[in-house]
Amino acid sequence: MSDSSETKIPIPNTPDNLTSTTSPQPDRPRRGFLEIWGNIQRMGLGDMVLRIATGIVSITLILMVVWVMSNFYLKGTVKSPQTAAVAAASPTQTPVVRPPMFEPPDRMANIRSILRQVTLHTTLPSRPRFEMTTYTVEKGDTIYDIAARFELNPRSLMWSNPAKIPNVNLLQPGQELDIPPVDGVVYEWHEGDGLNGVAEFYKVTPETIINWPGNNMIAAAIGDFADPNIEPGTQIFVPGGIGQFVTWTMPGITRDNPAAARTVGPGYCGTIYDGAMGSNTFIWPSATTYISGYGYDPDINHLAIDIGGSIGVGIYASDNGVIVYAGWNDFGYGNLIVIDHGTGWQTYYAHLNDINVGCGQSVYQGDLIGLMGSTGRSTGPHLHFEMRSDLYGKVNPLNYVSP
Repeated sequence: MSDSSETKIPIPNTPDNLTSTTSPQPDRPRRGFLEIWGNIQRMGLGDMVLRIATGIVSITLILMVVWVMSNFYLKGTVKSPQTAAVAAASPTQTPVVRPPMFEPPDRMANIRSILRQVTLHTTLPSRPRFEMTTYTVEKGDTIYDIAARFELNPRSLMWSNPAKIPNVNLLQPGQELDIPPVDGVVYEWHEGDGLNGVAEFYKVTPETIINWPGNNMIAAAIGDFADPNIEPGTQIFVPGGIGQFVTWTMPGITRDNPAAARTVGPGYCGTIYDGAMGSNTFIWPSATTYISGYGYDPDINHLAIDIGGSIGVGIYASDNGVIVYAGWNDFGYGNLIVIDHGTGWQTYYAHLNDINVGCGQSVYQGDLIGLMGSTGRSTGPHLHFEMRSDLYGKVNPLNYVSP
């Protein structure tokens, strides 16, 4: 045996010593599906294909559910319930049942069983009022309060009491006012009045006056409307009439003619003055800043504002000017100061307790001119403040001054 010969022992093929020179074969069906899906996406059809596939799957599931239900759960039959009809044996003769005899109840028992409540109060339906009534003014009353109490417009109260309250400042506790039944005007008939003329003045028809029950008029007895048979002095009510206010207010007072006020009270100044000129800007005239009583309301002939406060509150010149009235006023203003500002404006300060200036004196905006009071026709301490313009007349002060 030659030593050069080698004996080759075969080595078993085990997982540890196997060396593969070739890679595993790819999953061809899967790769094919991915290639197809990629092509579909590149063509922009991916979303559409997904929606179609989802719809197919949904329909398939529905069909499967229907099939399962029809084959496993709905195999039986439903029978409607039947009512067994049982024929009752008819008797040979149907018995006749007579109803019981009707016995009327005891009428006295019914009467005794009804309880009646005795009441001494009789409720009458509300009836319209056609006659005038009276009301006594109490302390603290305003024309608004009284009118609201009787469901009237405040001006109707004034038109029904022209001599008593031509202006709301003349309303005083203890006064007896005539209260009309509805809104309208009270008119006193005069000799020579014509029914047509009176009706036209108050913007109504003659028939409105005649037909008002409270006037106690009969058309046949009136006669000629131009010269009606109405006794002079007769108070007639004009329902719905539009009246006019009595003009009682102060005349305009300027530095060029202060003597125009000689007939309204001893506070007038009779000499022509020259002095400080206004700036046409106005400040609040009182140390207090709230409205008390009445504001500016042409509907009740109150062409000013009432500034509330207490006796002794400081009152100041609203703008530069000259004093053209300083003293007592007989028209209800009480102690009054009037300043002419030389620019077509005048300001009025009424119901003062004290006056600190005199006729012809020049004052400047913010100067103390007096103290608040309750003099004249006043229902309590306040400042009656008016602003007048030669061009615009009496204006609302709240449009020109503010607290």
